[in-house]
Amino acid sequence: MVREKVCTECKRFVEGKICPACKSANLTRNWQGCVIIIDPESEIAKALGITAPGRYAISVSKS
Repeated sequence: MVREKVCTECKRFVEGKICPACKSANLTRNWQGCVIIIDPESEIAKALGITAPGRYAISVSKS
């Protein structure tokens, strides 16, 4: 099973070669944990610094 790619800038899961949220091409498959944010005003979203709904990795390694 191939791990999904995650943007190293905003930690959003990405299907293509460029993150649709922040337009970064810096992607990695080296991530841990996943959180789905429905309400960006929630305490969890605020604690993680997330401002838009979506699926995000909790920890991302840039290497």
